[in-house]
Amino acid sequence: MLKILGLLMHKNLIVADALVIEVDSNNEPIIIENSAVFVKDGIIKEIGPIIELRQKYQSVPEIGGNGMVAMPGFINAHHHVGLTPFQLGARDQPLELWFAERVKMRDLCPRLDTLFSAFEMISSGVTTVQHLQSRAPGNLPSVLDRANKIISAYSEVGMRVSYSFALRDQNRMIYESDEKFIDLLPSQLRSSASNYLRSFCLSLDEQLEVFNILKSKYKDNDLIEVQLAPANLHWLSDRALESTAKIAEKTGAKLHMHLLETPYQAEYAKRRTGGSALEFIDGLGLLGPQMTIGHGVWMTNDDIALMSNRGACLCHNCSSNLRLKSGITDINSFLNEKVPIALGIDEAGINDDRDMLQEMRLALTLHRPAGHQQSFPRAAQIFKMATENGALTTPFSESIGKLKTGMSADIVLFDWKDITWPYQDNDIPLLDVLLRRAKRSSVKTVVVGGEIIYKDGCFVKVNHKNILDQIHYDLSRKYTPKELNLRDVSKNILSTVEKFYLGWLGK
Repeated sequence: MLKILGLLMHKNLIVADALVIEVDSNNEPIIIENSAVFVKDGIIKEIGPIIELRQKYQSVPEIGGNGMVAMPGFINAHHHVGLTPFQLGARDQPLELWFAERVKMRDLCPRLDTLFSAFEMISSGVTTVQHLQSRAPGNLPSVLDRANKIISAYSEVGMRVSYSFALRDQNRMIYESDEKFIDLLPSQLRSSASNYLRSFCLSLDEQLEVFNILKSKYKDNDLIEVQLAPANLHWLSDRALESTAKIAEKTGAKLHMHLLETPYQAEYAKRRTGGSALEFIDGLGLLGPQMTIGHGVWMTNDDIALMSNRGACLCHNCSSNLRLKSGITDINSFLNEKVPIALGIDEAGINDDRDMLQEMRLALTLHRPAGHQQSFPRAAQIFKMATENGALTTPFSESIGKLKTGMSADIVLFDWKDITWPYQDNDIPLLDVLLRRAKRSSVKTVVVGGEIIYKDGCFVKVNHKNILDQIHYDLSRKYTPKELNLRDVSKNILSTVEKFYLGWLGK
């Protein structure tokens, strides 16, 4: 039985010159030509030849038409914020220094912030986002208020969201206790830095309560799911990790965990556990089909084999890894071990935006090692990362990521002429052309749960220009005393953070 939708129940017929149904087990795309999708109450009910379905459903409104190519909506499997840290004043830094840099970020109304990135995602064909909320100061009511505003913003624009509150209970600024960090600072900086760290005041039990409250509140909403995001090994005590494993087992919650993003995190794991971070969390019962590892740049071959054995997923954040100097994930080794890989754009793509077409193109291009016999990902594999495998990382895994009867009608229509103008040889496979040449201008219609939310450059449910104007107006104000103080804190603690990591890698 369908959950309560809060959407307009309707029927429609989605018509296209070609439907990309899915990618099969041999990494070959299943594409059918001159076909249509009959949608009722947000669910795909039938797929067949255009002429047959038109005759069968004569009174049903059509979406698409000649020159269109339809495919499953893309899934951004790793996302944090709206306006990027760079937009809000944080320069690109290596990850460990970036934490200090981000202290200076300006705060924006959660609704406006969320809508901004939703606009960017939807216009590049993203229909579902895995939102990892990691910047949540304040007490329990204020954290819940922020979470609800973020979730409501996705609902407002019509996007599907799996919301995760990132669990943390230690080591907020460096890979050492907050108390140790404060002791390392010059005496004149300790008070302001302590005040900042204390603003993230939720206890572990309160953080888990956030999950339980949100899970209960949205359990009957078809477009909203809630899962758990144990933030990273260095941010979590053993008790926090054990508690996460227990609540995941009890509730069946999907998990998404940053892990082994940088060489410093690999070194931290050795110092804390004596070995592999992945083996450590596996020993706590966290590694399995319910777990997605975000980044995983510094996994060993043994780690990758363990991922495969446990059925866990990897979320590859290609742009983010490059921008933050984290390294390049060896996704070919993951593919060879048949580890499911999803794609995430993280806090900003290579062009400081959330463009899944661009992210797919980067992933396709980057992982091509020298040598004619070296394996590398094909277009269909990258496409699968952005669709079916992205779905696996969320509680929506059985209902999105493919165009099949019984699944949710999350569909993107591309204008093939726009993609191929002025010429494209027909011998090049469809998905290869899509990944190499498609731009945002090619995205003509985005459908979520059978409802059109984007068409011909316009957002159907929200006034795009008005929202951008509101953001501009809000952030054009003068810096508040609190913002000025945080900019000073960020500037003054950076050198201490940098000194802390000297010699960590034995250089």
